[in-house]
Amino acid sequence: MGQFIFRRLIIAVFVSLTVSVIGFSLLRLSGDLAHQLAGDDARPAQVADVAHRYGLDRPLYVQYVDWAGNALTGNLGRSLFTNEPVSELIGERIGVTLKLAIFSILFAAIIGVTLGVTAAVRANSAIDRGALALAVFGQAIPNFWFGLILIVVFGVTLQWLPISGSDSLLNFVLPTVTLGFTVMPPFMRLTRSGMLDVLNADYIRTARAKGLLPHTVIFKHALRNAILPVVSLLAVTFGFLLGGSVIVESVFALNGIGLLAFQSIVRADFPVVQAIIVFVSFAYIGLTLLADIVNAWLDPRIRLA
Repeated sequence: MGQFIFRRLIIAVFVSLTVSVIGFSLLRLSGDLAHQLAGDDARPAQVADVAHRYGLDRPLYVQYVDWAGNALTGNLGRSLFTNEPVSELIGERIGVTLKLAIFSILFAAIIGVTLGVTAAVRANSAIDRGALALAVFGQAIPNFWFGLILIVVFGVTLQWLPISGSDSLLNFVLPTVTLGFTVMPPFMRLTRSGMLDVLNADYIRTARAKGLLPHTVIFKHALRNAILPVVSLLAVTFGFLLGGSVIVESVFALNGIGLLAFQSIVRADFPVVQAIIVFVSFAYIGLTLLADIVNAWLDPRIRLA
């Protein structure tokens, strides 16, 4: 197990380095940052002054080495719009996004896995068809539209829940349902598919022939093997929720890093955009590494692959 973790850790380090280089380079090559910062009406001398002030006139590899060295010490630069340290801007907002992501992934996983197991156990029944229809609906519906419907029904008409802000856990109910419902379908379909394959396996028939209780066969023997792909999906989906919740954060006025990323792109605040890209990318890599370790723990065969 130790060798498996070490190999995966080395791969994660190389991937992180590659992602940081690509993210840094693409942002610089996406356009003339100095001209964007100076303004459309700026004269060439002013553009050159801005480029020199922010080090944009240096070779790209020099800019990267300088930025990476500072980033390793926690210095991600300062916002060009507010002049605040980028690390403080992200630190102030990451809590909101983390709460939303955790609540949403729990909602999606619990509902999706439950529906998937139920649909597989009752394959080709009305329950199975209803679960599949709900999954299709969840994947097809735009999350901003679904969020607005929830606001109108539960926030405006019934006045049961708050529709904006992040002061209490109640503020996260509607955003969690909105975001969680739209990422729930893959959990349902993957669990259902895995359970259908496992339930037809020889060892499951043997377990049933021994007289084991149905719930023991399903949850102790079948689900343990069918859940392996879901663990990987959890990691990827959680990373997506960290960086892809900008629309839901905007609809419900949640001041998270998704909304910060959108605002920074509009303002051409490239130090903030760059830091968020790297942060979300590293989160993806770390979560994928964690998923690999959990899968290897659940299935020893993976360690030998």
